[in-house]
Amino acid sequence: MRYLSEILNGVPATELQGADDMEITSIVFDSRKVAPGCLFVAVKGTVVDGHEYIEQAIRDGAVAIICEDLPGHTTGEVAFVMVADSAVALGQMAANFYGHPSKKLKLVGVTGTNGKTTVATLLYQLFRDLGYKCGLLSTVENQINGKVIPATHTTPDQVVLNGLLNDMIDQGCDYCFMEVSSHAVAQHRIEGLEFSGAIFTNLTHDHLDYHKTFDNYLKAKKTFFDTLPKTAFALTNIDDKNGNIMLQNTKASKKSYALKSLADFKAKILENQFGGLLLQIDNEEVWFKMVGSFNAYNLLAVYGAAILLGQDKTKVLTSLSKLTGAEGRFDYLISPNKVIAIVDYAHTPDAVQNVLSTIHDIRKGTEKVITVIGCGGDRDKTKRPIMAKVACQWSDKVILTSDNPRSENPAQIIKDMEVGVDAEGKKKTISITDRHEAIKTACHLASPGDIVLVAGKGHEKYQEINGVRNHFDDKEELLNNFNQLAQ
Repeated sequence: MRYLSEILNGVPATELQGADDMEITSIVFDSRKVAPGCLFVAVKGTVVDGHEYIEQAIRDGAVAIICEDLPGHTTGEVAFVMVADSAVALGQMAANFYGHPSKKLKLVGVTGTNGKTTVATLLYQLFRDLGYKCGLLSTVENQINGKVIPATHTTPDQVVLNGLLNDMIDQGCDYCFMEVSSHAVAQHRIEGLEFSGAIFTNLTHDHLDYHKTFDNYLKAKKTFFDTLPKTAFALTNIDDKNGNIMLQNTKASKKSYALKSLADFKAKILENQFGGLLLQIDNEEVWFKMVGSFNAYNLLAVYGAAILLGQDKTKVLTSLSKLTGAEGRFDYLISPNKVIAIVDYAHTPDAVQNVLSTIHDIRKGTEKVITVIGCGGDRDKTKRPIMAKVACQWSDKVILTSDNPRSENPAQIIKDMEVGVDAEGKKKTISITDRHEAIKTACHLASPGDIVLVAGKGHEKYQEINGVRNHFDDKEELLNNFNQLAQ
């Protein structure tokens, strides 16, 4: 509980009506969560405008209102604070309410199209292995010292985020590693946080359904780096053409990592097998349990960040060599009849190509690569034909199927994908709307030694159809089918 004046500290208000010495029990921006004594923040969202619920919030017990536009009728019993941007103010107020938890630990954010979850998870695992108490905020799950808290968004909202960071402080955490999505930056979810470091992985085609243009998507990522303090580090992948753009206006200490370019942290792939990677990092040869050049970048980013956070090089490499990364990222298993199956979260054209090119580099050349792939509904439609095209280019057989169709017609999503399949690709492509049947078909088509890739859902344990989430686990489906075939 804090006084309204404390919560408003540093928040540029254009007008205040009423007293600011009242006690506030909580901050909410969802009118359904309003409770007596709370501060209601009216945020203009992409779908709903919180200003429409101000009167309802007051009836339900809100004692103070933050808004961009004052309502036509105000009451003296409720304080009204007018601000230029409610979403920005919400982040600053949430930080004030919880006593600025981001300043009490080292908070490191990871942004980019691909690799965010793996890098954040590896950092969390690494620092726990090094003996630190840590928190993790990721797409897969949130964790505080090993305690799992389910994740609903890649980056939580301002209030939840500061609440989780505060819980980490209460648990004695020294570090927090979090994914920072472009949506979170654009929606000011990280407003009011103080970062000790930021990592940029890469930038490719994604989220244009929200950002509309690639330039807007790029600017959202760059804004994160532009707002870093001088005390932070900014670590970027300069093998990516957008890597240096992230550093252009940042006040933070500029550092780089790369496999191909001159950089502060450099690595070279010596061996790449299904069993793992042999890398030379800063002149040290180390075997890692992860696979593929994309994971070489992820491991190098983690190594660089750990060194910038003051950790010992030998201890970092020793610990990293034992780790396996995030669930659903190049998860592979071998069936009783020696078919290799891989489950991966790849849901962008670049991610699909990364996984398939890794398979191509490792395969002996005689085995077939069978890819099961779909695209999510109510998401960026422009990437659908590109993903199908990439899958056809790198696979011997492609099964187009459903991912999470959400409110869209699954058959239409597949038709959108088929647009990217040329005449040659059509000869090796089949469309099966039911994902269960698609995976079953792939398992039946595979011979000993063949490789089955099931892409798109990775760690997810559900499939969302018409707003309903039903249990669905790609890895579980593969295991069940392989066991049935072995009987």
